[in-house]
Amino acid sequence: MKTIDELLAQGVSGKRVFVRADLNVPLDGTTITDDGRIRAVVPTVKALAAAGARVVVASHLGRPKGAPDPAFSLAPAAARLGELLGADVAFATDTVGDSAQAVVAGLADGRVAVLENLRFNAGETSKDDAERGAFADLLATLADVYVGDGFGAVHRKHASVFDLPARLPHYAGYLIATEVGVLKKLTEDVRRPYVVALGGSKVSDKIGVIDNLLDKADRILIGGGMVFTFLAAKGHEVGTSLLQEDQKQKCLEYLAEAERRGVEFVLPVDILVSDGFPDLKAKAPTHPETVAADAMPAGKLGLDIGPDTRKLYAAKLADAGTVFWNGPMGVFEHPDYAEGTRAVAQALLDAPGFTVVGGGDSAAAVRTLGFDENAFGHISTGGGASLEYLEGKTLPGLAALED
Repeated sequence: MKTIDELLAQGVSGKRVFVRADLNVPLDGTTITDDGRIRAVVPTVKALAAAGARVVVASHLGRPKGAPDPAFSLAPAAARLGELLGADVAFATDTVGDSAQAVVAGLADGRVAVLENLRFNAGETSKDDAERGAFADLLATLADVYVGDGFGAVHRKHASVFDLPARLPHYAGYLIATEVGVLKKLTEDVRRPYVVALGGSKVSDKIGVIDNLLDKADRILIGGGMVFTFLAAKGHEVGTSLLQEDQKQKCLEYLAEAERRGVEFVLPVDILVSDGFPDLKAKAPTHPETVAADAMPAGKLGLDIGPDTRKLYAAKLADAGTVFWNGPMGVFEHPDYAEGTRAVAQALLDAPGFTVVGGGDSAAAVRTLGFDENAFGHISTGGGASLEYLEGKTLPGLAALED
């Protein structure tokens, strides 16, 4: 995979460089609530602009239905990118139409433009190769060179991620190069003990990564809503908590396989429960109760790991040579149920080894809870992409950058 440094060494002054970024940030109306993914692409954009390139940044945001939808406009992200660059950023109000053509044609050397949401065109996400290819052909008219730097989208076989690189000279941006280097440390160059902490709501979302890491990890810690399917599989009451009945047998298989391989598979010993799901906007106190994980009351909803589990998980992380954490331990958006996630984040900071926060909600939690991002070994911008890489899958966007 050729990198942006090789491109810069060749000279890019006056060239139109298409940067496939990941500006898929959370919005509250038009207000960006977490700009981490925008900040992640700034080094690549800044380096290209400083070298005199005419930088065309493109991304998706949300899941529009292949047509323009103001609720998913990239305009707020374009404005924020301009603030971070300290320079005006032009914005095209379409993807490949008159506005995009005019904006790109008007770019001076060293200037930056952002195209409107790529998913406003059905060709971006089409499963039909010809339709996707036709959209990629149009995107290719806007550029001379392609730089892939949207790591959060590399697991998608989309026009701007998979098809466009085949039509242009292509390079990996700084973010993708960094992300791939980190993931190799988690799969090929592992310092031990290797501890994996998995949270989030569903066991089914983590099946592949658990399958692949059972022969790599020394310990696997389980939190979040997926805990309750494991507890139910062991015959415990889980009240009204999240439960995937169809995954209970799989959970038992994981526990048995972990024991056979000598992998510590650690479940919570206590749980914070409440009568119902908290109001995440008002964030009024809910007065949670701590109960033993194997003695949950029938009418209660589990919302976080309990205090004894926090101490247990911190101890299991204390000597880690490598840590991969993906998925919050509870409903961290509410202060009553944030302490489990906070405890795991703090344990990563205290661990002596290389620590990776695996994107998605985990990365959002780190920022929401006020941790210094730079104190972690790495915070990934792509939760889904990280998981699929660790599952051993071929990621289309990375394959497209290979020569």
